[in-house]
This record gives sequence, structure tokens and C-alpha cells, in this order.
Amino acid sequence: MTSNSYEEAYVWIWLPEMTEPVVAGKLEAEGGVLRFNYGKSYLERAEDNAHPAISIFDEELPLQAGVIELKDGLSIPSCIRDAAPDAWGRRVIINKKLGTKGDQAADADLDELTYLLESGSDRIGALDFQASPTEYVPRQANNVSLEELMESAERVEQGVPLSPELDQALFHGSSIGGARPKALIEQDDTKYIAKFSSSDDLYSVVKAEFIAMRLASLCGLNVAGVSLVKAANKDVLLIERFDRVKAKDGWQRKAMVSALTLFGLDDMMARYASYEQLGEIIRKRFDNPKDTLRELYGRLVFNILCGNTDDHARNHAAFWNGKSLSLTPAYDICPQGRAGGEATQAMLIQGENRMSQISGCIAAAHHFLLSEKEALEIYQAQRQVIEDNWQSVCQEASLSEVDRNLLWRRQFFNPFAFEGLDAGDNSAGDKEQEKSQDPKKK
Repeated sequence: MTSNSYEEAYVWIWLPEMTEPVVAGKLEAEGGVLRFNYGKSYLERAEDNAHPAISIFDEELPLQAGVIELKDGLSIPSCIRDAAPDAWGRRVIINKKLGTKGDQAADADLDELTYLLESGSDRIGALDFQASPTEYVPRQANNVSLEELMESAERVEQGVPLSPELDQALFHGSSIGGARPKALIEQDDTKYIAKFSSSDDLYSVVKAEFIAMRLASLCGLNVAGVSLVKAANKDVLLIERFDRVKAKDGWQRKAMVSALTLFGLDDMMARYASYEQLGEIIRKRFDNPKDTLRELYGRLVFNILCGNTDDHARNHAAFWNGKSLSLTPAYDICPQGRAGGEATQAMLIQGENRMSQISGCIAAAHHFLLSEKEALEIYQAQRQVIEDNWQSVCQEASLSEVDRNLLWRRQFFNPFAFEGLDAGDNSAGDKEQEKSQDPKKK
């Protein structure tokens, strides 16, 4: 089933420190691809010293007149695709547009402009999409309760068409990326992404993500703030948005690009993305490259220690201010379901190696401007922090004993992660080995 409703869309952008958007240019559909060109009025803002125009991302859409050709292999500028809805948002839009039930939704197809123009306006980053070049009309719902949002999410999962009221409640979050049920809320002058349990969950996934994010923070990594709340007697994970800044006259939006955009790849080519290549980009283009590389290395090590193998290139991102890049706080650190031992990371670590093992991280340390000694110290420190705080963070999450036993030594500290390490390299956790096997002894 296909539906091609739109031939063009206007891209609006929040410039740095502005609380209202301006039109930047136009997307036009032609032959199955979307091409972009900046508007004349936007290009003329380059001389405006107060709020000059910035490129959406200079390596892909530099500030220049005329239609900008796509990079090889792309059907839409990747920095534009970063602002489009992913699996969950698309499912909500298909439900809204087609009323598709159950498995039929998997066969439904809408064109990319429809996903851009039919999703909510409070999307990640500093872009939005409109049918008009002169009038900005945000597509958003009033702030609604978590109970309403959860009910909406459950209906979408069941393939039940939404009522108009529930439609608006969930539509507000349709622009957010990722595959899991989620929505947007605002509380106490802070914006959050709310993640809900899914009917397919075999264990408390939202609690597992909360635990991983909290432990990552305790390990000294820069991560988004998280909290757990209850709605309709179910757990909801609230993740504080770091792409929004509250100002006196409204909300400022921070421009972002994904690592996939930095690589110049699309989703079909994401398997070629690597930490090694990201390290090269950081050295060339990022603010504070040495500290940034150390942070990225710490995130890689933590992903392996906690069993997060979903570290694909859309789960890494950078702020873009028109001149330079800086790493955003980490997000979507979630232990993944795992039946056996061997596992691989979504991004390559070094060369063709993507095995979820600390030994591979140590071997790749020089790509992060780290010595082997420094790399080992990062790993050993993280392992000790996780050991020391596992029980308290699980208690904070009210994680059941069954789920603790499911996560420990399966996702967290899976023995496969430590294979290939010398005895001395593994010393941080040796004295806790017995307790690692039975966290109840902590």
C-alpha cells in the first residue's frame, strides 16, 4: 500500500539562541529522492550579525544557492533524515493516516515527505517541516497525562485505530526516533521523552535502561538524566531532553546530527559505521577532541560491560552550532536480550572487529588517543563502579530478584566480554568474582 501525498516541504530551523524558527529552504521530491535548496532570504541572513544563517550541516548541505546534490547512495540528505520519525513514529503515523490494523501495518508504506509533514513538530534537534514557506504552524498536542499516552501506545501496538483524543495525545511524540513506544511530555519547565513498556517485553526493559543509564553516570560518563515513574501501575522511563533550553521567551532548540550523518551513510549502510572512523572525525572536527575521544571510549567500554549491543550510528550524536561539533550526552544505553555468550556491537570497533569484548577495546585504544595503560584503567574503574553500585541501583529501580538474576552475568558482565584478557588486565573484578556470580551476596 502506498500513498504519495506531497511533492515538497519547507524546512524551518531554530538558529542558535532563538526561540522562534525561520524558513531555511525547500525539499522537493523527484524520482524517488528528496533534494534541498536554501531560500534566498535565508542565505541573506549570513550578514545578520545577531542571528546569522548556519548550514543545516556544512559537509552535506553547505550554505550555497541552488539545488544541492545528494551524496552517493542517499535518497534524502542524512541531516534531514535525522529529524524524521523512526520505526515507532512511523507506526503511529500509519495508524493515524490509514487506520491499519495488526500485521498489516508492516506492509503499509508512506512517502518520506508524508512522514516529515505528518509527524509532530517537537522533534529532536532544531528542524521542523511545513507546507508553507511563510507561516509556521506547529503540529503538537496539549500536555497530556502519562496514562493517556500509555493507553495510546498500547492501542497502536495492538493495531487498533486511535480515537481523535488519543490520536492527538500520542501524535505529539511521533517525530521521536527509535523503535520502542514513547511520547513527549513537559513537567516543571523540563522536557522529557517518556518510554513505555512494550507488550513484547520478556523482562522490564525500561528498568534495565534506567539501571544502565544510572550506572553509566556513576562511572563518570556524560549521560542524559533519567527517572522512573509509575502510570496506570506500569513503569515509565523519563529521559531528560538535552536538545532543549528553557529561555525567558520560550524554548531554544539545539541543532544535532547523528553519527550516521557524520559518516555520510544511510540506514542501509549503517553496518559499515565504526568507532575507529568516528574517532578520526572527532580528531578533525570536534571541540576538545582529546576529552571527547576519552568519553567515547568510555561509552564503548560501558556498552560492552552492560550488554548494550544496540550502539548503532543513530545512537551517537553531536551538537552542531554552525561552526563546530560537540558530543551530546549519551542516550539509549539499554542492555539487549541475550540468550548465549557471544555477541557483537552494532558499530565496528577496529578494522572488521565488532566482537563485544573488552580485549578488542584495549587493542583499539590508540584510535582514541589513549595508551593501553589508560584504557585498562578506564575499564577497571568502570567494572569496579558497577560492582559497587549494582545492588543499590537495582533497589532504586525496584527491580525484582528474577530480573536481577536475568540481567547479571547475562547482559551485565557476560563472561564473553572478558575473554581474551590477561589475568592482570582482569584484576579489578577478580576479588569480586564469587559475588559477581551471585549478586545476592553483595
